[in-house]
Amino acid sequence: MGDTPASGTEPPDAVRLSAWVHGVVQGVGFRWWTRSRALELGLTGQARNAPDGRVHVVAQGSRAACEKLLGLLRSGEAPGRVTLVVESWEPARGDMSGFEER
Repeated sequence: MGDTPASGTEPPDAVRLSAWVHGVVQGVGFRWWTRSRALELGLTGQARNAPDGRVHVVAQGSRAACEKLLGLLRSGEAPGRVTLVVESWEPARGDMSGFEER
């Protein structure tokens, strides 16, 4: 599976979602699962572990796709146990390609 779309091909309604995911989300396949869902939705970005046990997800693409990913993060379907997702939104920057686990 490729890491498309490439940087610079964001749709006109492109946004950047930053989501801090709280709970038991490290060491359970959460970042891999998030990456898979993001790529299925055509998003670029990253999911990285934070030192305090949270996972920081940054996703960029259409507003609808980012909202779908946010819903999946909150759905209870993700590995581990998500207790809270704190989100913020901003305009897309066009500075990402693929979706990385860090």
